[in-house]
Amino acid sequence: MDNALYVGLSRQMVLRRELDIVANNIANADTNGFKVESLMTKEVPGPPAFTAGGPRPVKFVGDDGVARDFGQGALRSTAAPLDMAIEGPGFFKVTSKGAERYTRDGHFRTDDTGRLTTQNGDVVSDDGGGEITIDPANVGEVTISPDGTVSQGTLRIGKIGVFNFTNLSALEKTGANQYQNAANQQATPVADPKVRQGMLEGSNVNSIVQITRMIEVSRAYEQVTQMMSSEADLSRNSIARLGRLQ
Repeated sequence: MDNALYVGLSRQMVLRRELDIVANNIANADTNGFKVESLMTKEVPGPPAFTAGGPRPVKFVGDDGVARDFGQGALRSTAAPLDMAIEGPGFFKVTSKGAERYTRDGHFRTDDTGRLTTQNGDVVSDDGGGEITIDPANVGEVTISPDGTVSQGTLRIGKIGVFNFTNLSALEKTGANQYQNAANQQATPVADPKVRQGMLEGSNVNSIVQITRMIEVSRAYEQVTQMMSSEADLSRNSIARLGRLQ
């Protein structure tokens, strides 16, 4: 293989990765609190195959990580008393298998003991990192004020913790629509959170934009494939001609 084929192959690998990311965005267009992602690329200099007068170094295409847009998704009403959405910056903190996780998905419920949890059973934290327990014997209505204060009837039982990070790149996906603090950055409570009861935040994915991007990536992949095929044909023809001259 010559340099053009190696460069084309590096571009194809990046395009396949980008296609996976775009497909994942589309698949999560209806996921609560999902944040759209995009692939970042970079030039990767590398030694070329031996070519007289060829460029040095050859610039390959590399994967430079995934960028995530934490912009606000649209809020929709569900009328469910334990559904919550954050309007503005911040994340709910939950405990998953003993580890702290963060999410924008406020589709909550209570477990058998009355603790506020995610749909997967991860415990939702209050503003101090503790648990919020709703008394199943108390028939009082659960209300959540805009600052996150949870009350049952006339009894105040806690306050939903809303936390944020100075640098959101510290957050890394862990599955179940949650993030972990991969950089051990300090999570700080949001000073004036806006929690909306009976609402959920939708994904910020624009499906039309993502479908258009999928078409563009697919076409780019086909173009690179055609270029590589042309280069391979040129090499075969050159070798065949040289063989006939000898």
